[in-house]
Amino acid sequence: MFALANFMNTTKEKTMNESLNDLIDNPTPRCPVALVLDTSGSMSGQPIEQLNAGIQLFLDEVKRDDLARWSIDLAVYTAGGSADCIQSFIGVEQIAGFAPLNARGGTPLGQATRMALDDLEARKKSYRDTGVPYYQPWLVLISDGAPDYGWQDAAQRASTLSTQKKLLSLPIGVQGADLDVLSHFSSKPAVALDGLKFRELFQWLSASMARVSASTSSDASVQLPSMDSWGSI
Repeated sequence: MFALANFMNTTKEKTMNESLNDLIDNPTPRCPVALVLDTSGSMSGQPIEQLNAGIQLFLDEVKRDDLARWSIDLAVYTAGGSADCIQSFIGVEQIAGFAPLNARGGTPLGQATRMALDDLEARKKSYRDTGVPYYQPWLVLISDGAPDYGWQDAAQRASTLSTQKKLLSLPIGVQGADLDVLSHFSSKPAVALDGLKFRELFQWLSASMARVSASTSSDASVQLPSMDSWGSI
């Protein structure tokens, strides 16, 4: 256990150092995006398969955009049995891909969201420390149900930041999701995914990132594409 803990700490420290070096080497204005993904047992089968395909599509499409590939910083968190960070914040250009996500266990969505919000704050501090401008951070939360327990404080925190326009918080409900509960994670209602249109969702997300990264100022308001192809409120 001690050896494993040391290995994990060393790996995390290495990732943080690589991420900091990336900011120094590439001072392009950044948009940090945190994906909080429900990988509980109820997501097994087609939902988790389509989610995996959507994430890879997102990476591929962002990398094809000459501006977004250098501007988007991504972190990924899963809530399936336990809350885990499977990718700390780093430029999308440096991410080769992910091992397929597996569906298992319960839905500690509150804990995963808390981790994401903490890391977003740390990432913003890194931007300030290195003099890198940044756009409004994004929190994209996808779930087919509702959090297990202890989610209210994380939801309130995300909603408050959203109200203050310090965070674009986008909760998305897959078939069977409790949209009322998910709406607590933002100042705006949760969006219901149309069927299993993860591909269309992540195409929209990559197009949104392209618009954000092409904006003339990190303080500018950006008109995002329509969600009609994949979701509804």
